[in-house]
Amino acid sequence: MNRTEFIVAIAAILFVAFILGWFAHWLISRFTRVSQSDVGELDKLAQSLHEAEETRDQAIAYLQQREAEMSNQMAQTEAELRAAMDGLRDARHEAEELRAYIERANKAK
Repeated sequence: MNRTEFIVAIAAILFVAFILGWFAHWLISRFTRVSQSDVGELDKLAQSLHEAEETRDQAIAYLQQREAEMSNQMAQTEAELRAAMDGLRDARHEAEELRAYIERANKAK
């Protein structure tokens, strides 16, 4: 094999390798290509996810607002209960004092 034949053989091998590489690349890109309908479906899913996140954020904000309102209402109710219990305690104490006064007044007669 002389020098010219060797160069032609190497060129042919490199050309065949190039063609095989190009064909492999074309095959891979053909199988992994995303179709337009898939892109549309992904856009719909992304939009649905965005809407779901907005709904979740609104629900969280509403629940935080309701929790704050309920905590405030519970604090007010507890304050009213404490005031009522203090008033009841004072009324019982006053009633006991009046009973004791009446018993002393009846004994004195």
